[in-house]
Amino acid sequence: MSRALPKYNKRRVGLIGGAAAVALSGAVIAGSALAGETSKSTTQAARTKASPGTISCPAVAPSLPAVPASAKAEVDRNLALLDTQIREANTRLVNTVGQGGPNFVQNAILGPLKDKRVATINRIATAIGRTAAKPQGLDRLATCALNANGNAAAAPQAGGNTGNAGNAGNAGNAGNARNAGNAGNSGNTGNAGSAAGPGTISCPDVRSKLPAVPASAKAEVDRNLALLDTQIREANTRLVNTVGQGGPNFVQNAILGPLKDKRVATVNRIATAIGRTAAKPQGLDSLGACTLTK
Repeated sequence: MSRALPKYNKRRVGLIGGAAAVALSGAVIAGSALAGETSKSTTQAARTKASPGTISCPAVAPSLPAVPASAKAEVDRNLALLDTQIREANTRLVNTVGQGGPNFVQNAILGPLKDKRVATINRIATAIGRTAAKPQGLDRLATCALNANGNAAAAPQAGGNTGNAGNAGNAGNAGNARNAGNAGNSGNTGNAGSAAGPGTISCPDVRSKLPAVPASAKAEVDRNLALLDTQIREANTRLVNTVGQGGPNFVQNAILGPLKDKRVATVNRIATAIGRTAAKPQGLDSLGACTLTK
């Protein structure tokens, strides 16, 4: 014989059932909210990881004349070096997103890359010129650009520059035409500017390390000695104008490194000019590195 539930029991069952329904409804709502947040977070993360673009440079190999057999190994090595330089620049572009001011990419990546390419391209021209007509005007191929849409190599890089193992040395470098000026290079130590604050850039003297300069080379040597001083003055000006930019390695990467590349190119032009009519001085590129004096 069944017994009717007391009134208070019925009420308890009703309350428990209502509470369960509310809890289930809350879980569904919370689940929807979390799902919505996850979707939004994923979208924003994808947006954050968007490519900063790619660096594209003109191909060099298609612009070369027939390469003598005696120069082929050196030319191939430097064509290889050009590609490595571009890969390294693209890696740096990704790793430094958000660093520095509006001109960071130009000053810290594209500018130094151009200097390296000028040095490498001029080594190629010098190698060919030892046994054939030296190709002229190749340094016009040194300037690269940032393709901000992330499309790789807008300039025709195909067909050349396969390898490019890191711009090691920059020896030979008869070129680097962008650094006009620099009269005299007498001293170069602690050169002009930045007496306070960020310090000054100090470089080894080149003039005192030269042998007797043939009369036929004097004008070119003086012009490049002049260029060395201008490079240092420009670097010191940049040191002052970029105080506080970039990370702890900014001065080395964006000022001292590019300055060394320019100096090595210029010093090697001096050696090449002397070597046309006298013994070519060796080891001058050891004078390329400069330091920051606080």
